[in-house]
Amino acid sequence: MPGVELAEYDKMDAVEQELWWYRALHTHILDLVRQRPAGTRLLDAGCGTGGLLTRLREDLPDLDAIGLDYAHAAASRAQAKAGLPVVAGTVLDLPFADRSFGMVVSLDVLCHAAVEPEPALREMVRVLQPGGKLVLNLPAYDWLRSAHDIRVRNSRRFTARGIRRLLTEAGLSPIRICYWNALLLPLMVVQRKILARAPDSSSDVTPLHPWLNRGLLAATRMERRLMAAGLPFPAGGSVLAMARKE
Repeated sequence: MPGVELAEYDKMDAVEQELWWYRALHTHILDLVRQRPAGTRLLDAGCGTGGLLTRLREDLPDLDAIGLDYAHAAASRAQAKAGLPVVAGTVLDLPFADRSFGMVVSLDVLCHAAVEPEPALREMVRVLQPGGKLVLNLPAYDWLRSAHDIRVRNSRRFTARGIRRLLTEAGLSPIRICYWNALLLPLMVVQRKILARAPDSSSDVTPLHPWLNRGLLAATRMERRLMAAGLPFPAGGSVLAMARKE
């Protein structure tokens, strides 16, 4: 499995600046980070090869941000790509003092086979300042498990209700929990459950033809506008959550 996981990091590094899914996810996160108070220090807990950190540096150059990833190779790539500090470490034992950050962002980390959600959440809460915010993105629905999850080592998927329970039990006050990637959910079901249903199929972290990538990105932009107008989606491929430490 380590060789498979390193290969997935290579693929992530190659596509995360252009692939529609990463671009849509990072835009959602930027919308939330822009709501921060001035002077907020941010931790990207499980930053991978630095795609989000790079967007943060480009769009919010005044933000004090640092990344962490348990894979030394990924942490090195992230620091080189983003031009921001990145440390190697685990979300189960964050190498930071209590109340170090005003915001912690963690994207598709609690779903990973090497992570236990409850201890990881306790660590994220520990390093948050009172009033600080935690932002999570996680894959939705166990019934959507597929070869993609095997390749990227997702051992669990989530529902909005389940995430609310986890956040509340960790002592956080949920602010927003919503599904996204809703308009494209039917296509995801076809891809995951029919076209790439074989256990040895590759992950979805792969380059796409430019016209297809543009079309999928356009669908996520339309969805984001609908969400901003107050339209809730009852289902989606991912769950986005924000909660506050009181």
